[in-house]
Amino acid sequence: MEYVIDDLTKEEAGYIGEKINEVVPREVDADEEGFVLKVEDESGGIIGGCIATAYEYHWSRVLLDDLWVDERYRHQGIGSMILREVERIAREKGCRVVTLGTASYMARPFYEKHGYTVFTTMKTPNGYISYSLVKYLDRDTPEYVPTNNTGTRFKLSLGNDGDAEVIEKGLSTYSEAYVHECETVDFYRKLADNAGKFAAGVIADAEKGDRASIDALFVEEPLRRKGLGTYLLKEAERFAKENGASMVFTNAGDWNVGFFKKNGYLVRGELRDVPKGHNCYELYKTI
Repeated sequence: MEYVIDDLTKEEAGYIGEKINEVVPREVDADEEGFVLKVEDESGGIIGGCIATAYEYHWSRVLLDDLWVDERYRHQGIGSMILREVERIAREKGCRVVTLGTASYMARPFYEKHGYTVFTTMKTPNGYISYSLVKYLDRDTPEYVPTNNTGTRFKLSLGNDGDAEVIEKGLSTYSEAYVHECETVDFYRKLADNAGKFAAGVIADAEKGDRASIDALFVEEPLRRKGLGTYLLKEAERFAKENGASMVFTNAGDWNVGFFKKNGYLVRGELRDVPKGHNCYELYKTI
């Protein structure tokens, strides 16, 4: 190969993200904004909250990354209060859907009561089942009202990075009883020509002894269909296998899913009409 593989710089990683955004079908530029919601008790302690990201315009989607309620305050309507606020913010930003991931030991029935439907199911290497769910906000969905709404007496407001750490820690502590935490290692690699000019790059990570994910893969347009993307993908898979991962996950749209299928990836779920007029897919490969 006339290219050499090397570490990806922070600037090049940012460049890959920008170039991938240019490829995504859209009518106007995207606007990505993360937000945190927190619920505080009478003394100001955080007893619940969520972390989410709004992808406005062409994605028209809010991704709910984490939602947590302190065990002492569950079944009081706090989770429902948080979820309703997420959906309100999503509508305010013009987003059509809310998506999220959960697991068999977590809260799938809770989300389904609120009108979310499963579009992906997968048994993971560590034994539990993961689910991806979606709710289309522009469709009529009966509103779920908890029988116990005593939690609405608590204050719900926007939070900051420090509040997000509390929420993440609370969710992590809860998950530890079901899932063994794995060390995550990153794989940031690029292909460059003999002059050091960037040609292609991949951003991936592996949870040691568990699974890996391909987060971004990009090849400069004039250099496509020459095997560079496939080479980097195989390198990422090799890295994952060396770190004990038995499965690799990734996401793709209908504009690039064919590349992953040709490289042995199988569709585990399909999200229709997101972005508008297109479909997105979650894929996996056993290595």
